[in-house]
Amino acid sequence: MSLSNSPSYHAVRSGKRTPDHSLARPSLLASLIDRARGWKVEFNRKNALIQQQKAELARSRKIFDRASEAARIGVWECELSDCSLRWTDVVYDIFELPRGSALDRSATLQFYPEASRARLEDIRSRAIAEKTGFTHDALITTANGNKRWIRITASVECEDGEPVRIFGMKQDITAEKTAVLRLRHLADFDSLTGLASRSRFQTHVAGDPDGGMAAAPLSAIVLIDLDRFKAVNDEFGHVVGDECLQETGRRLALLEPRADLLARIGGDEFAAVFGPAASRETVGRFGESVVRIMRRPIQASGHSIGLGASVGIVFSSDAADYARADAALYRAKAAGRGTVCVFGEEETSRPAPGPVASKAAKPGGPA
Repeated sequence: MSLSNSPSYHAVRSGKRTPDHSLARPSLLASLIDRARGWKVEFNRKNALIQQQKAELARSRKIFDRASEAARIGVWECELSDCSLRWTDVVYDIFELPRGSALDRSATLQFYPEASRARLEDIRSRAIAEKTGFTHDALITTANGNKRWIRITASVECEDGEPVRIFGMKQDITAEKTAVLRLRHLADFDSLTGLASRSRFQTHVAGDPDGGMAAAPLSAIVLIDLDRFKAVNDEFGHVVGDECLQETGRRLALLEPRADLLARIGGDEFAAVFGPAASRETVGRFGESVVRIMRRPIQASGHSIGLGASVGIVFSSDAADYARADAALYRAKAAGRGTVCVFGEEETSRPAPGPVASKAAKPGGPA
């Protein structure tokens, strides 16, 4: 090829130099390769990070599931548009339903007793209207017929200011409720006799302002004191004494339907409370019945124990008149025991003797 036909010659003659693209292509390709390598490195780094986060999320989910199962806490969600439900496995377990089975809200509500269901619906509706939440303890009967207590916590989720779903947790609190009820029973009932305790008696007659409980209406307070009980403890010991108290509790329990409340309020002292519906005659007959049934000897650890009882009564609607019932009881014991004394009345009543008491053991001395 002649010089005049060379591209470089014409470029020189025209005063311009034409770029030689054949030289630029390798450097551009290398740059693209470097960029691709960089993108791959970055992709691999981010993918590794995503995988790491997935693994951490899976571990966290596993820990949550284990903790949820151990604590008997499950998560639930309800779409307000169609009332569709979503439960985690623990909620299914609480209701004793197969995990993953189809849910229908109207059907699940049937696990709640009518009163509990009505209360739950009222609380739920109010929370949705106010766009807030709630916590509620409810009794349910599971699919297998078991009674359980659950604690429901809920929050209302809104979109554009409108409630769209409600979600929260359900926890099996049966063990907690059982323990609370057991403690309440121990507080409300005397462990030896099974009658009401002193604290329950006091709450009944005086109320509990801190607990929001008003005093029950009264018409009479009856105090009962066992005669010669101290002598029984001294002669036969506390084991026999406790057996005597247990038998006294059983006997008095036979008369309990006549009274609003019957309680053991001290070592050998008992009390009965009557409401406005009870007549003076009913209360008086109750006191005489107590004296009669306590005349019968008590069989305890091979001993036949003769105790007896004295009764003091005050007719009053004021719990403060407890002291007057106590004064009537003191008069009854001073009158020779085995008698009924009404505060404000001079005469004491000594019920007609019942069956002759055994005298195999006659502890002496005042109680």
